Amino acid sequence: MKYIVSLALVLTTLASCNSNTKTSKVLAQNNSVTEQDLPQLKESMARGKIVYNDLCITCHLAEGQGAPKVFPPLANSDFLKNKQTESIKAVKYGLSGEIKVNGVTYNSVMSPLGLSDKEVADVINYINNSWGNQIDNFVTPEKVSEL
Repeated sequence: MKYIVSLALVLTTLASCNSNTKTSKVLAQNNSVTEQDLPQLKESMARGKIVYNDLCITCHLAEGQGAPKVFPPLANSDFLKNKQTESIKAVKYGLSGEIKVNGVTYNSVMSPLGLSDKEVADVINYINNSWGNQIDNFVTPEKVSEL
């Protein structure tokens, strides 16, 4: 009897952990901007521009165009648009290894920047809405922390 109860507890725990991971990924990628979000989004973008100009501009340049075959573009980036969760994680935790952006392979290292969840959300909101990007995803610090 103990064995059955223990097994049920373990299975329940595993199932709930797995579903939380999926929920976090979905929440990070599918949070459409509503009319009510616009004032907060604009404030977040203004703060994000400051973060971008302090830390990101060196590699990704002033207009988000990146450096060919060295640092990927953020402007009109299919990676940013299609992989919001991965993009948020890259800003939060850094990134290494090959990625493809707009059909070009990049294999550089982006070190973790030591940003707070709020700073990560702000800079992602800025990037999502700059240089022709119109990614309908309002990122909040809470969503960053879920990742």
